[in-house]
Amino acid sequence: MSAVLAPPEHREYRGGVSEQPDQLLFTYGSLQDAEVQLDTFGRLVVSQPATLPGYTIDYIEIDDARLSDVAGPSVHPVLRHTGNALDKVVGTVVHVTSEELDAADEFEAALYRRARVRLANGRDAWVYVG
Repeated sequence: MSAVLAPPEHREYRGGVSEQPDQLLFTYGSLQDAEVQLDTFGRLVVSQPATLPGYTIDYIEIDDARLSDVAGPSVHPVLRHTGNALDKVVGTVVHVTSEELDAADEFEAALYRRARVRLANGRDAWVYVG
């Protein structure tokens, strides 16, 4: 007989503390990668397609070996706010706990800062911008 896992929103999270994944995080790069999610959050996170209007993606080269080893290539996307409604970035929104959001802050700290944005569907989410 195979084991049945509880839905992700009902599983135990880091430190044995059960916390609902109530934070939305818009991702458009490394945090969409399964290996990065497992390394950062300790699990694969629930995600849905999402669009962020008024932004475009630029690309930067990094020298941080830690990020290159975990996230892959040394060229990474970075969001740039344009304010132009015709510009948009397609990505995913992931559902994370506050503790997992802190872990994402640690992962992204070298290159990005976290900001609050409004997605095309009207929901607010966190995102990492350059």
